[in-house]
Amino acid sequence: MNKEQFADNHFIRTIIDEDLASGKHTAIQTRFPPEPNGYLHIGHAKSICLNFGLAYVYDGLCNLRFDDTNPEKENQEYVDSIKEDVHWLGFDWAGEPRYASDYFDQLFDYAVGLIKDGKAYVDDLSAEEMREYRGTLTEPGKNSPYRERSIEENLDLFMRMKDGEFPDGSKTLRLKIDMASGNVNLRDPVIYRIRRAYHHNTGNTWCIYPMYDYTHAISDAIEHVTHSLCTLEFEAHRPLYDWVLDNIPIDNHPRQYEFSRLELLYSITSKRKLNQLVSEGHVQGWDDPRMPTISGMRRRGYTPEGLRLFAKRVGISKSENVVDMSVLEGAIREELEDSAPRMMAVLNPIKVELVNYDEALTQSRSAPYHPNHPEFGEREVPISKTLYIEADDFSLNPPPGWQRLTVGGEVRLRYSYVIKCEEAVTDSSGRVVLLKCSIDHDTLGKKPEGRKVKGVIHWLSAEHAVAATVRLYDRLFTVPRPDAVRGDDGQYRDFTEFLNPDSMTQIDAWVEPVAATLAPETRYQFERLGYFVTDRYEHKPDDPLFNRTVALKDTWQKAE
Repeated sequence: MNKEQFADNHFIRTIIDEDLASGKHTAIQTRFPPEPNGYLHIGHAKSICLNFGLAYVYDGLCNLRFDDTNPEKENQEYVDSIKEDVHWLGFDWAGEPRYASDYFDQLFDYAVGLIKDGKAYVDDLSAEEMREYRGTLTEPGKNSPYRERSIEENLDLFMRMKDGEFPDGSKTLRLKIDMASGNVNLRDPVIYRIRRAYHHNTGNTWCIYPMYDYTHAISDAIEHVTHSLCTLEFEAHRPLYDWVLDNIPIDNHPRQYEFSRLELLYSITSKRKLNQLVSEGHVQGWDDPRMPTISGMRRRGYTPEGLRLFAKRVGISKSENVVDMSVLEGAIREELEDSAPRMMAVLNPIKVELVNYDEALTQSRSAPYHPNHPEFGEREVPISKTLYIEADDFSLNPPPGWQRLTVGGEVRLRYSYVIKCEEAVTDSSGRVVLLKCSIDHDTLGKKPEGRKVKGVIHWLSAEHAVAATVRLYDRLFTVPRPDAVRGDDGQYRDFTEFLNPDSMTQIDAWVEPVAATLAPETRYQFERLGYFVTDRYEHKPDDPLFNRTVALKDTWQKAE
């Protein structure tokens, strides 16, 4: 990687430049803090590129820290997948991965200190009662009847909470800030709740767990983060972030900065809803190639370089960041155009019989794997009496301007001869099942004499072609914002109503012999068809399986 790909000018870089110039900071420390309750998605890819990219540009450090304060929804599978995704995107974190749970003892001690300072209290209100007391955006909240407990009573109750004396949900520890605050996040927020749940990192050591806002601020400070970057929905939480750090004895106070989250049209970026797709069986797992997860996009054949290019293009700002799928596919397509070798494949075959094929006269040629990269090498493109071409490359009744094959017409076979269709054989339903064609043996590597042949089509020798399974993917949803559609009653409709039933089609196809030598996750351009990748898990050299990554051209606008 080079630093240029992360060197875009945006408001966070301006802030960092000013902080370094003023001497406020001498080095940059960022963090990427995912909650291990699902697989990372395209929005996380943007955040990864921002946090790790800034550290890379400024020769700073970026921590990977798991925000693991909600054990009921977290597990080691998610931890492992997140680490793998970050590495696959091309980044390394500073030192060992960190966990919010590493700081549970310190978080507890700070909570005790807040109680002793009269700034936190144990509350017995139920969740429903707490909502009633909290007020609304236009009406202030009211104090809990337990707010004025003595420091001694609060300390005693909090220790007994820790020791497991009380049932789950029966008590919480709340900060004593201001129930009349215009910012509802400052209306005595809960910072600890009772949850008897096995934790992937601490086991059954704790039965009380700290809340995100409290934990995140202190974790940043412990790690000496200089710029704590998060998405705009946390802007209203920043006063609480600052309050926590201003009211505990810690000598480091990071600053939180917010940027707009990424919304990708015809997709969703909610881990809860992605989890619903998986758990209800709408997709085949978190890494289904239709999913906007990093592991799903990897399996589909997207490249780390392409995703980093996409992150650069969508940019960092505070304005709404709604991006069409064509921008993502364009970045992937652009990267693969230069990096993917070529082969020919026929996805919808029709047989061609070369009526004047003569083994003594008919020759094969070699062809480059990439037109601009001779170092990729060449392969032989063999020919035989029977060929496969795409059914779409033949028409019995061609439209005006048709430049492919028709009865009496000529085309050039890519890297080979000009052929002419002499006869189309149909079955009882009128479907074309065989084309009888002749070769002009004088056209290998040169133009035919006395006439122009405009069309060039791809093809395969039936004798040499390898059978393969190919999966063709389309958008997962039929509407741009599937989780924002309201019904006649004004209520949001279930986003699963808008799943595309044709989002994946599996076909039997023919590919070049090189397919039988490929490892999983090998990317190729199928000439004239698109970019494809051998499946990460199911591909075998003796049973090839390709996923279509992206078509050669943007088909999204045409489909709308």
